[in-house]
Amino acid sequence: MSRYPRARRVYGQNLLVDSSVIRRVADAAALHPADLVVEVGAGRGALTAELLRRAGRVVAYEVDPGLAAALPRRAGLTVRTGDFLAAPVPGGPFAVVGNIPYALTSAVVAWCLAAPTLRSATLLTQLEYARKRTGDYGRWSRLTVETWPEFEWRLAGRVPRGAFRPVPGVDGGILRLTRRAEVLVPAGRLGRYRGMVSLGFGGAGGSLLASLSRRYPPARVAGAFRALRLDAATPVGLVWPEQWLTLFRLLEFARR
Repeated sequence: MSRYPRARRVYGQNLLVDSSVIRRVADAAALHPADLVVEVGAGRGALTAELLRRAGRVVAYEVDPGLAAALPRRAGLTVRTGDFLAAPVPGGPFAVVGNIPYALTSAVVAWCLAAPTLRSATLLTQLEYARKRTGDYGRWSRLTVETWPEFEWRLAGRVPRGAFRPVPGVDGGILRLTRRAEVLVPAGRLGRYRGMVSLGFGGAGGSLLASLSRRYPPARVAGAFRALRLDAATPVGLVWPEQWLTLFRLLEFARR
């Protein structure tokens, strides 16, 4: 019988057991001795111990009461049995690190993006998800583009499925989210930027150029495409986040 049946059946956890991968995840988190870390899904505490060696304080969330009770009580560590998604956001700067249940990836990422004091998030996700969000397939997702002015998205490494127990059906990826020191869109304009991205990804008109022409003068949109050397038929997913930012500047601020 597997040593991890309950984790597999009830909580959807694939516990990280490879010590070299644990160090790689902690390295990607780029922690400092004074940092506060909130860990998602502490499991048996293998990653927790590595985080404690690098950060000042770790608040470890583990929904499985049995695993949570077995975590060692150490200086600097607070163990909370419960759902990370219901966790209060710390009042000061903090980092999130975790080997998260794949089924909860979108919800965990949304929690992180909505936390105003979050400095960074280093999440072990399905490799496909991490690649999709970071442009590693050569395409960019709407969520990435919408949040790019505030967050950098980066694929910080790949993790073979054999590093987990039980072994999942897919490899993992280390997804790194970092809040920018300065927002790349002027204050008060983030809503307009997100609205433009939403319009572009919405597909109205059949192309990005046609979609944006529903809000902005078509001649101005065509001129912006020429300035960026974007073909009028370029699929929306192939437009880089930096190109979206330039489109926004060319289209939005020419209105003044």
